[in-house]
Amino acid sequence: MRDRALAGHTALLAVQACYGLLPVFGTVALAEGGFSPLGLLSWRVAAGALALGALALAAYGREAVPARRDLPLFVICALLGVALNQGLFLEGLARSTPMNAGLIMTLIPVFTFTIAAAVKQEHFSWLPALGVLTALAGAALLLLGGGEGLVRGHGFGNFLMVLNGLSYATYLVVAKQLVGRYRSLVVIAWVYILALPYLPYFMTGEKLTPDPGNTSAWWSMVYVLAFPTVLAYLLNMLALARVRATTTAVYIYLQPLVAGIAAWLAFGERLTTDMGIAAVCLFVGIWLVARSRRDPVISRAVNAAADPTRPQPAVPSASGHSPQRAPEDRC
Repeated sequence: MRDRALAGHTALLAVQACYGLLPVFGTVALAEGGFSPLGLLSWRVAAGALALGALALAAYGREAVPARRDLPLFVICALLGVALNQGLFLEGLARSTPMNAGLIMTLIPVFTFTIAAAVKQEHFSWLPALGVLTALAGAALLLLGGGEGLVRGHGFGNFLMVLNGLSYATYLVVAKQLVGRYRSLVVIAWVYILALPYLPYFMTGEKLTPDPGNTSAWWSMVYVLAFPTVLAYLLNMLALARVRATTTAVYIYLQPLVAGIAAWLAFGERLTTDMGIAAVCLFVGIWLVARSRRDPVISRAVNAAADPTRPQPAVPSASGHSPQRAPEDRC
């Protein structure tokens, strides 16, 4: 039993490393002479659809085919959870810094709670309301701090990543309707597959390959495709089978720390006073929101803060198994 728990905690640490290093490797891939944001997005959508689709088919066979009646909902999830979500993140990262990205992604649970409360999936009480206001104060510092304004400096890039978090939070609320009927891998695979029709738009006029000799951009792209997209998913599922979901949620607080340390080592990026105050506000805000409820939507949102650029696995049921899909009406 102790070995199982140790394996789960080790997997969770590896997951946070995979996700925490994403902004750093993404910045290298998007640097001058590298990929354009939408060019890198095109690679990730194609690779995610191929890898996750193959895994879902191999694992579940015919069960991996969704019901026709659910296809419109999957299409909406593909738009919110991949096309808008990943596009906004990469465009924002290209205009900001890895440390800012690591902080802003902690807004996802706060946005998710607010949207869920607005559509009556959550009860809005004073404690989470205080958490939302505190987190938004931290976000405002990242957007407008230092007197640089919204467009100058990193403000505009931060703003795009805030929109990325808002898009992903909306996806999590909408996807709740699919969670009880499909296995998590099936949901993720189809969200990527149904994002493939956006590729012609993403690829048109974009830089799909780096300059000749720019091997660092290629290796960084390989990291973005392999580790946060596929390996971290498998490690996360391994961890969820061995530790409590609430324990998993605690580990997401390591992700901005990993991003910050990596950004400091790779680029010499330093934590400013505004960023430090913003970090405190964001962490206090997410703690208040997460402490107020234990709803699966919020649990997924807390885990989702680990990586705002990919759909999040569904929360396991009380029995410890992933949700099953409805067997009828397959395509």
